[in-house]
Amino acid sequence: MSTVTDDPALAPAPVAASSPGLPRESLAGRTRAILPGLGLAIAVAAVATVVGQHVPLVGSAVPGALIGAVIALVVKPGARLAPGVKYASTFLLQCSVVLLGTQLSIAEAARVGVASLPVMLGTLAVCLGAAWLYGRLLGIPRDLRTLIGVGTGICGGSAIAAVSPVIEASSTDVAYAISTIFLFNIAAVLVFPLIGHAIGMSQQSFGLFAGTAVNDTSSVVATATTYGAAAANHAIVVKLVRTLTIIPICLGLAALTARRQRAAAGCPDRRSEAVTASGLASASVPVSALGSGPARTGPARMSPLRAVRLVPWFLIGFVVAAGLNSAGVIPSGSHGSLQRVSVFLVAVALSAIGLSTNVPALRKAGPKPVLLGALLWITVAIASLGLQALTGTLG
Repeated sequence: MSTVTDDPALAPAPVAASSPGLPRESLAGRTRAILPGLGLAIAVAAVATVVGQHVPLVGSAVPGALIGAVIALVVKPGARLAPGVKYASTFLLQCSVVLLGTQLSIAEAARVGVASLPVMLGTLAVCLGAAWLYGRLLGIPRDLRTLIGVGTGICGGSAIAAVSPVIEASSTDVAYAISTIFLFNIAAVLVFPLIGHAIGMSQQSFGLFAGTAVNDTSSVVATATTYGAAAANHAIVVKLVRTLTIIPICLGLAALTARRQRAAAGCPDRRSEAVTASGLASASVPVSALGSGPARTGPARMSPLRAVRLVPWFLIGFVVAAGLNSAGVIPSGSHGSLQRVSVFLVAVALSAIGLSTNVPALRKAGPKPVLLGALLWITVAIASLGLQALTGTLG
């Protein structure tokens, strides 16, 4: 499935090592190559931000992706815009994940309580298992069902943003997953408060329900605020703690991706392929470096260095940011500004993803991914309520 970022014409031309002033010229050339596409993504994100300010429930990320997709369909951005679009959809997206850590206090996360953890972890396990099962039954490709699964089970667009480069998902899959998640966020805002009132949930219980069964932060806040201020406060903390599960999920997926690539590289007809340690590594690892060859009779052992390389840099940044915030290094007065920057970076990144979306391929995917999203949405909601009942927190 091709996107503008797959164009072989975008590969940088080789430059002689003896060229004078190479570092400066290379940086200037790279900057010039990035600016047009990046500028377009920022412009689309600015328009999407205005839309989000007038319709807070929609936010800015989804309008950015939709506007970008419309531009991709009508104008078809070419090779000149591709470097900047790729930069925005990868590096800026990862930076937005790092900034999420500035909103999380480790002490505050600990105060969520042991009673909340079984519900959070249980709903995540149920969601990921259901995504695998439903996705297989529906015949949905692995990357797309993974993105919809983590988006539903963890934190919507942020989780999709973190996971997509790890599994090397196409922009089409990302766009479809984002759209699917958004659709059921809207449904949650409308339906969940009615469920809460119908069964007489307390403020804390509904906060836990919203924090574990709704995806994006804006939708969690909207859903819980409709129920009450106390529910909103509790839901936000649960949601932030839930965001932490991005780390082990990404590490697990990175390991699986590297394992699949090593297995593929070991096939006789694909020995020449290069394998990356993870979807986020910019340099490739030659097949020969993996120890393949006739004498290799057992599975390759992962060296400590290669294991370290599986840790995406932005997840390390996320943890460091959370630690700095917990230590009081990040002033509380800057939280609002940092959150707005993070939200805008997500809007820029998703606008770029929209710009690089293969719209005909998206249409070809059909309704099955939306059906998967619906099934997961219902499954997670039932799991959250059921686990609360089992742990005695429902009431």
